[in-house]
Amino acid sequence: MTFSSVPPILAQKFYGEGSAFTPENLLREARRQKAKTDAAVPAICVLDPDGDLVRRLRSTGVARLDTSWSCYHTELYRLSQEEFELGLLGCAVGSSFAVLVAEELFACGCKLLISVTSAGQLVELRPPPYFVLIERALRDEGTSYHYLPPAEFSGVNGTLLGAMENAFAGLRVPVERGAVWTTDAPFRETPSAIACMKEKGLLAVEMEAAALYAFAEARGKPVLCFAHVTNQMAMVSGDFEKGEADGTVDALALIAAVVRAWRPQV
Repeated sequence: MTFSSVPPILAQKFYGEGSAFTPENLLREARRQKAKTDAAVPAICVLDPDGDLVRRLRSTGVARLDTSWSCYHTELYRLSQEEFELGLLGCAVGSSFAVLVAEELFACGCKLLISVTSAGQLVELRPPPYFVLIERALRDEGTSYHYLPPAEFSGVNGTLLGAMENAFAGLRVPVERGAVWTTDAPFRETPSAIACMKEKGLLAVEMEAAALYAFAEARGKPVLCFAHVTNQMAMVSGDFEKGEADGTVDALALIAAVVRAWRPQV
């Protein structure tokens, strides 16, 4: 038996070739099995990996279940704001799950995907909680390597990033900008690894951004990722506090600011 010197995650990826298994076909079969109609999702969708935003809005009756959403793995909730409607999906945690859902959302009419994920603080900019607009994400996960050739980082689209230049000036919670560490092994954040990431100037650690940005670049889709820095990886007591209403008030204000900045660009 012979073994390749290239690990499987980097071998035989064929980046220029389309996938035989597509989100459109998966959703077609899901609709058939569940007897659901083929309906579009809202133009603006939000991934809420923690699920706090969805749970809060569902419990208060503000968000309503979209019964036409035919994903096997998630539920979609609709939230009507004054000038726009959001599609909200909770608990899509980790790079592979987040990208699976992203593929399905864009196949169903999504025009902008926003991810707001809880993250652990690396560089100590200020006491949590606060947000980081993720400009680049270190690709320490597996999914991104199925979309883009090997590289240290994947990053947000420059045009989309430019549209956010003055978007957050009026928010009560600070929005920083910078690079983060995306991992798919949260309980392997060793002290030595954390020290290395701090030396790189990475602001936070989370689990989705590198893969979502690789997907976005490969597919030509607008995706914007935020880290909600809420904790110091439980190394201090009283960690993981998001703020008012489990962070819902600040997260919705952030999302509304993104939408206002993005809409003139389309």
